[in-house]
Amino acid sequence: MIQFTASGRFATMGPMRLLDLTLPEGAENLALDEALLLQAEEDQSFVEVLRLWEPRRPMVILGRSSKIAGEVHVAACRELEIPVLRRTSGGATIITGPGCLMYTLVLSRIERPALRSATAAHRFVLDTMAAAFTPLVPGLRCRGTCDLAVGESKFSGNSIRMKRDHLLYHGTLLYDFPLELIERCLRMPPRVPDYRQRRSHRAFVTNLPLAALEIRSLLIAAWDAVEPLGRWPRERTARLVAERYARREWNER
Repeated sequence: MIQFTASGRFATMGPMRLLDLTLPEGAENLALDEALLLQAEEDQSFVEVLRLWEPRRPMVILGRSSKIAGEVHVAACRELEIPVLRRTSGGATIITGPGCLMYTLVLSRIERPALRSATAAHRFVLDTMAAAFTPLVPGLRCRGTCDLAVGESKFSGNSIRMKRDHLLYHGTLLYDFPLELIERCLRMPPRVPDYRQRRSHRAFVTNLPLAALEIRSLLIAAWDAVEPLGRWPRERTARLVAERYARREWNER
């Protein structure tokens, strides 16, 4: 595992913990991401984590400050019985489901002092991801603020939540997702990167030409997540679901 030191040099960190866990409901999965971040802030012995999960059915996920009417085709989601939920991190609205692997990183801003800015965090995570995938996917690179793309086509969108001593970084990895759902359920986002050139969702987004097991193996190797996370914050996750992630006041505000 590579770490930036205060002097700008690299140092070696111990292995990251792996949590390969998909909970039954969408709200539970979003709550677990935040619970991992909050536990890291409170428990000095809590180590960095790579979490992998894949939704069991499609769901739309708003960014923390996203406006549902401006970013979602609400009527289409209701017709398709696709829930609209909200995550704790920023960024624009996404749709995910089977065929879209989700990854989560909880990183220490104490052990990695170079990650004190969001810009540095984006570059560090996405450069690590791109280096892992490029040997198998030529033409893959970071684009815009927080995208991964093959050529001019995006397959991964990412977002961040910063706390005092840790950060939550998570995103999508499309590999076998029905891309027509993106067009049907999401409006054009309020802000788009220059390389998009106003293309529609269907013309802009692509699936990564790798199988799910290949993607998982690449991520685990890239982040040196060789040891499983023994216990995850089950009670805090349930509490966050009840207090926030399952409530209309949170999701539809």
